[in-house]
Amino acid sequence: MKDFITLIRRFIPPYKKQVALNILFNILSAFLNVFSFTLLVPILQILFKVDQGVYEYIPMDTSSISSILDFGVLKNNAYWYITTLVNNSSAGLALMILGLVFVLMTAIKTFTAYMSGYYIVDVRTGVVRDIRKQLNDKILSLPLGFFSNEQKGDIIARMTGDVGEVENSVMSSLDMITKNPIMIIIYLGSMLVISWQLTIFVFILLPLAGYIMGKVGKSLKRKSVEAQNLWGRLISQIEETLGGLRIIKAFNAEKKISDRFDNSSNIFRRMTNKIARRQQLAHPMSELLGTLTIVFVLWYGGSLIFSENSSIDASQFIAYLAIFYLIINPAKDLTKSAYAIQKGMASVERIDKILKAENPIKDPVTPKPLIFDKEISYRNIWFKYGEPWVIKDVNITIPKGKTIALVGQSGSGKSTMADLLPRFYDVDKGGIYIDDTNIRDVSIHDLRSLMGNVNQEAILFNDTFFNNIAFGVENATMEQVVEAAKVANAHDFIITSDKGYDTNIGDRGGRLSGGQRQRISIARAILKNPQILILDEATSALDTESEKLVQDALEKLMKNRTTLVIAHRLSTIKNADEIYVMHEGKVVECGHHNELFELNGYYRKLCDMQQF
Repeated sequence: MKDFITLIRRFIPPYKKQVALNILFNILSAFLNVFSFTLLVPILQILFKVDQGVYEYIPMDTSSISSILDFGVLKNNAYWYITTLVNNSSAGLALMILGLVFVLMTAIKTFTAYMSGYYIVDVRTGVVRDIRKQLNDKILSLPLGFFSNEQKGDIIARMTGDVGEVENSVMSSLDMITKNPIMIIIYLGSMLVISWQLTIFVFILLPLAGYIMGKVGKSLKRKSVEAQNLWGRLISQIEETLGGLRIIKAFNAEKKISDRFDNSSNIFRRMTNKIARRQQLAHPMSELLGTLTIVFVLWYGGSLIFSENSSIDASQFIAYLAIFYLIINPAKDLTKSAYAIQKGMASVERIDKILKAENPIKDPVTPKPLIFDKEISYRNIWFKYGEPWVIKDVNITIPKGKTIALVGQSGSGKSTMADLLPRFYDVDKGGIYIDDTNIRDVSIHDLRSLMGNVNQEAILFNDTFFNNIAFGVENATMEQVVEAAKVANAHDFIITSDKGYDTNIGDRGGRLSGGQRQRISIARAILKNPQILILDEATSALDTESEKLVQDALEKLMKNRTTLVIAHRLSTIKNADEIYVMHEGKVVECGHHNELFELNGYYRKLCDMQQF
């Protein structure tokens, strides 16, 4: 419950007004409920001749609130009115009037109950929306390194399944948590007024029942965490299957993938069964404990009535039992909500793994202005993802307006070098400087505003051509987008599509060929018009015809721009101003293409391997 209170303190403050109104209407509803059932006492005492007392009307001092709220005076005058009504007319008429009062009280009570639910709905949906927004914003702010250690499917499961579990379990129990304790307190207070001895007896019984229920529910949270982790792995498998469907079919591996999913699904089902069966235990156990409690109350209450100098008569005891019965449902609901909260808090733990993740890449407290007039320089940089070192004491200078290429075998550190420049990762030792300003000393937004990226895999969104090209550029006009598309050799195939620039390109640009996707990616970089361009193997996955069109677009993009090229095909970088050859995280050679080729070293070996 401590974790639940912490959660409430985190997310409820924006909805204080709605919570206050919910509590107010819950209090009114509970008082009206008690008042309705107290009408049983005069009905039983007077209509059935249990009470033979004679009552006189006592005038109330309307100028004094204490006089108006005097319970003894109110009770006396109510009894006087009912006695007079019975004596002057009939018991039947008195019964009808009391019945109409009871109906009126119930109508007002149900209205207040509705209003309490009306305001709590706003709180429930608002908190769930806030959690989703915080998750989404956190994912956008976390560095790429966080996601290399997490399964994409598991993160999706946390944003969908876990947030859904919080909504269904924790937030749906919020109404019970705000309503049921209030009702129980007011009902117990009314019972104290009727008979304090009997109520003390109940005070001893109810905590015992609650303790037993609590013991059963303790292990539920542990099981729920395991189940949610299994669900995350299951979603990851689905995501992998969708992404690798072509390979699965090509290798006739459908049965293997099916068996793997079936196995995980069965494990998840068994775990879910255990949790569901424990939850199912809540209702029958509370039913049994409630019945036992009523039996004990009947026994003790009966012994009080039959004893001499009893403080309670039979009609009061029946009214007492009626109010006590009102406690049973709130107590059951409170038990159910405790179970649901235990289950939901397991999902909160998984959500918090993202929300509370530390972001090591932060803006400086007082960012320096970023001016790019001379060069970019990597100075004695070292970097590792875990172990071992990926980049080892590398020094590279990229003069403004020049094209620098990085080449080497897979795993030599080329792409890592490109990722370090926009601070997707931070170097462990050394520093990267623009002119003489360390990139750690400037704001991340200013740094990345200087740069445009074209990657090996064109990352596009399920949106129109226009919105994909204009991505990241505010208030881009159609004329600007068309001009960027023309420079990128993309305009011709765009205007032949169904709706031109308003055509949706599908999930990740699935309706386009590889070359078309890459040219849209280049058009996006052209429209941004960055001072620094990063090309990460932008043509390595293309056929010859597509490569020619893309290469032509890239040359237009690179013109008069500072460019860092990561190259797999050496033929694409022979005109670079400087080529750095990397091997196992180190720069082993540098120079122009012809110079390196004549050296007959590692670069020549790479060229010969590609039959350049």
